This record gives sequence, structure tokens and C-alpha cells, in this order.
Amino acid sequence: MSTGFITGVRGGVVATFDAAEVSILRSLVTQVLGLVEPGATGDDPLERALGIGSAEAPSDPVLARLFPAAYEDQGEAAEFRRYTEATLRDAKRADAQTMLETAQPGRLELSDDQAQAWLRSLNDIRLALGVRLEVTEEIHEEIAGMSQDDPRYPAYVTYDWLTYLQDTLVRALW
Repeated sequence: MSTGFITGVRGGVVATFDAAEVSILRSLVTQVLGLVEPGATGDDPLERALGIGSAEAPSDPVLARLFPAAYEDQGEAAEFRRYTEATLRDAKRADAQTMLETAQPGRLELSDDQAQAWLRSLNDIRLALGVRLEVTEEIHEEIAGMSQDDPRYPAYVTYDWLTYLQDTLVRALW
């Protein structure tokens, strides 16, 4: 069972995971990798080379949560998205790849940079799962009142565990 993250003696952070937990983390981060694949680019070769993408807001609620509108004004939000989404997708993929490559059963030691990548990836995983589960602020009460036979129970417990990991990682980094 995961110990959560603590500050490492030589810097960075340390945690312990069992094989099942690593399998869950790898599965979830792989799903996020699939979600943040490069988006559509325009037909203009220069735009493609510069990574200028579509200005259209994502229709998938998870992608809308991972790449929210930067402005209330739709025109400004579209223009901002057009110039930034490709870079944001690249960063999310790099963070997810770091998590995928470093997640291992047993004692896990992460450098500060790796820990920051894990923190961002855990956040992305929680955002994606939270949207799919329609998580509200009452999640802890929902889990406490939920039967373990409820088909949603494993997903809600996983979300709660990810919240715990993210919390311990933030505390270990501070």
C-alpha cells in the first residue's frame, strides 16, 4: 500500500507503491496520454511548423477541463487556444511520459523535476477522472455512504487515493 510522498533525505521526494498501485497509475496516465495527443493543425504549412492549432474549443468535457478557455470572450479564448494548445499538449505529454517511465513498484525516488511532472500529471488524471465521475465537493461524503458493492465504488476510491497522493506530493515538495 502506498505510503504517500515524503521529502527525500537527499532532496526530491520518496514514496512506496505496490505493483497493483503502479499498474493503476500507469493505466490512468496512459489514458491521459491518449487524450492529449497532438490536436488538429491547419492546412497552412507554416502554421503546422509553428504548432498553431485549431481555435475550436474541445467538445469532450474532459478535454475542455484539461484545456479550459483562458478568456470569457469566445473570440479571445479561441485566439489564445490557437497559439497555446499545442504547447500545452506537448507539456502534458512530457509530464505523463515522465510519470509512466518512473512509476515502479517498491521504493520510488523522484528528483524535484520528476516530482513536479508527477504533480502535474496527477492533477491531469484527477481532472479527467473527476469529470467522468461528475465529482462534486461532497465526494468524501458520497464515498463514505457508498456500498462497496456499488459499481462506481472502485473509481471513486481511486479518485480519493489520487487526491491523497497529490496532497502528500504537494506537502513533500514544500
